[in-house]
Amino acid sequence: MESQSIVKPRLTVLTPDQIEQVHAYSLQILSRTGLRVDSSRAGNIFASAEGAAFVDETRVVLQPELVEWAIQCAPPGLDMYNRHGEPAFHLKAGSTHFGAGVTNLYYQDPVTDEVALFSREHMGKSVRLASALSSYDVISTIGILRDVDPGQADLYAVLEMVANTDKPLVLLVSDERQFTPVLDLFSNLYGELAEKPFIIPYFNPISPLVLNEGTSDKMLESIQRGLPLIYSNYGMVGSSTPITPAATLALLNAELLAGLVFSQLVKPGTPVILGSLPAFFDMKSMIDFYDPLTMLLNLACAEMMAHYHVPHAGTSGSGNGWSADLIASEALWINHLTSCLGKVGLVPFTGGVLGSKVFSPAMLVYSDEIIEQARFFAAGFGLEDEQVALDEIEAAGPGGNFLDSDLTLKNFRSAYHSSKIFPRLSLEKWQEKGNPRASQYLRDRTIQLIETQSPPEDHDQLLASGEAFIHQVSY
Repeated sequence: MESQSIVKPRLTVLTPDQIEQVHAYSLQILSRTGLRVDSSRAGNIFASAEGAAFVDETRVVLQPELVEWAIQCAPPGLDMYNRHGEPAFHLKAGSTHFGAGVTNLYYQDPVTDEVALFSREHMGKSVRLASALSSYDVISTIGILRDVDPGQADLYAVLEMVANTDKPLVLLVSDERQFTPVLDLFSNLYGELAEKPFIIPYFNPISPLVLNEGTSDKMLESIQRGLPLIYSNYGMVGSSTPITPAATLALLNAELLAGLVFSQLVKPGTPVILGSLPAFFDMKSMIDFYDPLTMLLNLACAEMMAHYHVPHAGTSGSGNGWSADLIASEALWINHLTSCLGKVGLVPFTGGVLGSKVFSPAMLVYSDEIIEQARFFAAGFGLEDEQVALDEIEAAGPGGNFLDSDLTLKNFRSAYHSSKIFPRLSLEKWQEKGNPRASQYLRDRTIQLIETQSPPEDHDQLLASGEAFIHQVSY
């Protein structure tokens, strides 16, 4: 009997009962503890909603019925486009997409590992590098420009991004005053943004349980323009969230549901991507970091979002290393592999080192290699009659070989992963080459990619148009 099955690995961390339990805890947090709302505009929106009640001037509690209404309103998926209006990808549960970034203050030279202030030149070459690497479906705001007027840094940053790639962009604006001008810049260059969105603004509330004014006002601006948005909380376990994973999951999930409620109250049907970045906090070193339990919480959060039928964005495994080194590889491997095996949606922030303060091009290239292997593993293999090839086994017989069999000749180029960075060297070949270090191959590959990437054909035209617009902006 012919089999059509595929052997495909999957990773699940929560049972259906546990999902319901986490949801129930989150509803209790929202209905008993509530949410602090700093913006009067956001407060007015909550005040007019049935199922929301203020217990003091700024704290609102949300009833389960309102939360359930918001879950039903939110779209279950999101179509993203490139800046030419062509389909890029569809984001949904279990369809993992990776991105480069995010908001690094420094740039690490791929040759020397020296660190410099992140500049406009660094943004251009970093975006072109990310655009050339096939594992990255989006490019997030890679760095904060330190060599231009701070009052226009976000404008120049997004201009460099859009001029150096065709890929969709995840937009992080550091200076809240520049958020509206940034959206105006995109509209000036491309017209209506909502019809085929290629930018996704990214917002962070404050844990625990604060919808700050800057976040809510930027959400309002985005929703009014018809844009999708990412609402993601950052929790430091033992500091801004409780020390136990269970309590952190319940709290962060409650915060995400509160953001979902707010977005749907503003405009029912607003496309929203929800997710958490649960880091741990070391009170001895005063450093926050990612940990294996971070990745477990990331998978649990993704499963909660899949339960709600809301697209998910999660952790990227970046920040732990000092460069593209052994320290970095630990978090990268566990993050990328588990993301591809679980229900993680968007993985938007790859390439950061040294506490995510520094962007490392080499890290981005190495992560691309890991993502390829993780996806190769997650794809599994077919168990159909054609793949088992009993006739070829019979033809080879005991003691035979399959070097020139039809199946080998058909599949040998794609049967296994081949690295674009590291050659397969025997002991003799390694010694013959002078005992090279693997890190040198990574550096060479990174430099080669950086030096050979050309910007899109309309690069100069976009820069000229964008700079003319920026020169007119004042606030």
